[in-house]
Amino acid sequence: MNKIIKKKDILILVALKKELPKNYLNDFNVIYTGVGKVNASFAIYDSYLKYKPLFIINYGSAGALNKKLSGLIKVTSFYDRDAYLTSKKIITNKDGLSCATGESVLKNNLKIYTDLVDMEAYVYAKFSQKFNIDFLCYKFVSDYADKKSLKFWSKELLVGAELFKKKLSEICKIYNIN
Repeated sequence: MNKIIKKKDILILVALKKELPKNYLNDFNVIYTGVGKVNASFAIYDSYLKYKPLFIINYGSAGALNKKLSGLIKVTSFYDRDAYLTSKKIITNKDGLSCATGESVLKNNLKIYTDLVDMEAYVYAKFSQKFNIDFLCYKFVSDYADKKSLKFWSKELLVGAELFKKKLSEICKIYNIN
């Protein structure tokens, strides 16, 4: 990233307020997109027109397919799991894990090769790539994408929000964002 970036130039996309409460990041443009790829598509497009961001960050919860994963995870490879066999993988960097985005909560034993599953990230990665906008993605492991997912999904979301807030502070220091 060679541009000078200010907090107002950053767009933070989050599906739901319960994942990142409004008062956590007052200096940033935090947009609550709603759940799923369709809502994500409209929200990122409308937000792009309104804010003209130089940098987009997606934060949210995700289910892990690997039970050894926990906490806040950097995601740098993205798949569309609704079109898993035909979708083009988007790679933003090689220092993170993978996430497959679908329009539904993954509760069955679908055989896909990915670390995490969510419902929005692929859309944001694809949009950012198409419009040449710097993009980062962090997911908090909220469950293990199994039959218990809906029961446990929201139990630790505020822990994830705190971890993301700390990570965002680190990102601002690294990129000299003020």
